[in-house]
Amino acid sequence: MAVDSVNGNASSQQSSSSQLQQQTLSQSDFLKLMVTQMTNQDPTKPMDSTQMVAQMAQFSQVAATQELQQSFDSLASNLTGDQFVRAASLVGQEVLVPSTAGKLTDGALAGAVNVGSSGTYVNVQIKDQAGNVVRTISLGQPDAGLVKFSWDGKSDDGTQLNDGVYQISATSGGTAIDTFVRGKVEGVGASGTDGTYLQVAGYGGALLSQIAQIL
Repeated sequence: MAVDSVNGNASSQQSSSSQLQQQTLSQSDFLKLMVTQMTNQDPTKPMDSTQMVAQMAQFSQVAATQELQQSFDSLASNLTGDQFVRAASLVGQEVLVPSTAGKLTDGALAGAVNVGSSGTYVNVQIKDQAGNVVRTISLGQPDAGLVKFSWDGKSDDGTQLNDGVYQISATSGGTAIDTFVRGKVEGVGASGTDGTYLQVAGYGGALLSQIAQIL
């Protein structure tokens, strides 16, 4: 995930939000408009009392809505801060993040697949950068759920392959299923409106909400 682009989008949204707030009338502005309207009304055709009460009720509703929004904003800010602190405890731990690629490091790559139903044959395919299948790993017929796998970096003919990034795909009964890679959390950051993200070794930035499992 490109964290810079996420931060850029967040800055743009904050700027738009600031401009919107500048264009929003406050309760004080409404009251000034009402006083001006009453001051400049035609004495021969005074403002209808029913209409005035309706406007006052509208002003009151707007004020209540603004206060409620401020309360929600404050709550969201507190929750984000709490989430960030909690995520910091994950530094040094290993997690599973969704990915269709993994980095072979020191001849090892670990991950998992999400099996939808039990009793189907599950296979994991590892491909090089050219799209050639270099290794097929059979996981048999596992139970439904996250099923872990590991690759020793060797091809189907036993050749030890170079470290680097390889493509990962999997099927269950011939149907494509989601794949995940395993990595250690190296840091925690904030990505604006998207929330807290984790910096995972061999993967990059992953939103906290994307973490499939903490190992």
